[in-house]
Amino acid sequence: MTRDKAHTILIYDPGHFHAALLFAQRNSRVARCIHLYAPPGPEVEKFIALIDGFNSRAEAPTNWQLECHIGADSLDAMMAERQGEIVVLAGRNGPRLALMHRLHDAGFQVLADKPWLTNSDALPHLNAITEAAPLAVDIMTGRHDAFAALRNRIIRTPSVFGTLGEDRSQPALEFTSRHHFLKLVDGRPLQRPPWFYDSSMQGDGLVDIHFHYVDQVQWIIAPLVDDNAELLTAGRWRIPVPLDLFRESTGETAFPSYLAQQVNDDVLQLACNGRIDYRMAGVWVRQIAEWGLWEAPGGGDLHGFTARGGNGLLRVNVDPDTGFQRQMRLSLANSDALKPALEQWREEFPGLEAEASMDGYLMHLPIQSHIKHEFQFPLMLAQFLDLVDNAALGAWPADLAARIRTRYTLLAQAWAQATDRP
Repeated sequence: MTRDKAHTILIYDPGHFHAALLFAQRNSRVARCIHLYAPPGPEVEKFIALIDGFNSRAEAPTNWQLECHIGADSLDAMMAERQGEIVVLAGRNGPRLALMHRLHDAGFQVLADKPWLTNSDALPHLNAITEAAPLAVDIMTGRHDAFAALRNRIIRTPSVFGTLGEDRSQPALEFTSRHHFLKLVDGRPLQRPPWFYDSSMQGDGLVDIHFHYVDQVQWIIAPLVDDNAELLTAGRWRIPVPLDLFRESTGETAFPSYLAQQVNDDVLQLACNGRIDYRMAGVWVRQIAEWGLWEAPGGGDLHGFTARGGNGLLRVNVDPDTGFQRQMRLSLANSDALKPALEQWREEFPGLEAEASMDGYLMHLPIQSHIKHEFQFPLMLAQFLDLVDNAALGAWPADLAARIRTRYTLLAQAWAQATDRP
């Protein structure tokens, strides 16, 4: 096995556009023919349309060739025909781990979107697919972000930032976000599948977005991270989703019958918000993920991050005050060490600048350092192919498998132990 080998990739039931984004750029290590297996329906049609769009765009067309196997028995057909050894999954989250277990036992390497579970019942599948080959890896794009890498570098510079979590009276790391059910993409409402509003299928407020945050924590404290995390508290709460928003965001005329128990007077009570506190390697972490209904005109999703060190406070925000652009602000009790540290950081982040302000320093990276979210997915695919090739040579990524088990086990525990509030 060499890195020159072109891998044939199979896509199964792509219910989420992340499956298509993996192929937003051409990759010489991926065979031009991609085999698509799925039941018929609008979700697979949207996937095909996205791939066709990549192929037909004027700039850097991808030239993928889709071999479509559409039918109710598509999973059995994929496993029997075995056109390739790598399967990509993105869509319904509820049954994912059981499906991954089946594929794992059949010898397929799996790259799957998160979250892999929506409750704690699936944990036995998790252990089975992460203890030994073949590979099972989740799509975590955040580690390909230069802004996040700079954040980590600052936190890991004790001469500037001090010790992370030195103040034990408050969380050392905090993540917050507010996403929106209805948002505009290219001037049109983003269409979501009806099952997106089913917590047993999509996941509630203690899964999905939280998995990204736990992965970021593992990255931030990587020199210290162990294979365990201690859950402190967890809570979820609901948001009322009116029928008119459901119609506009899905194209459906009514709530489906499987949501009937959560609907009253044409309003769905959706348990999509969640907060967890935990310790990892002794570091206190707080994560809050919420949803709003309609995205504000000209706005977008809101994100916040805070890291507290013995000498510094680091904040990263995306909100109306920042013009919905990421802003990183570093406040220091003693700034003397910043100048020599900047020289070191610039070796890794060319063009980095620190702009003095009333309450600290605004950290600026040149625009060419930023990789748009959608283009982080092809990088994730390339990283996965590296893992596949290395595993074929006997290099099993035990540390990655341990991190995956840690984050999914932690959030399964949070799901099971969470208190509910209005």
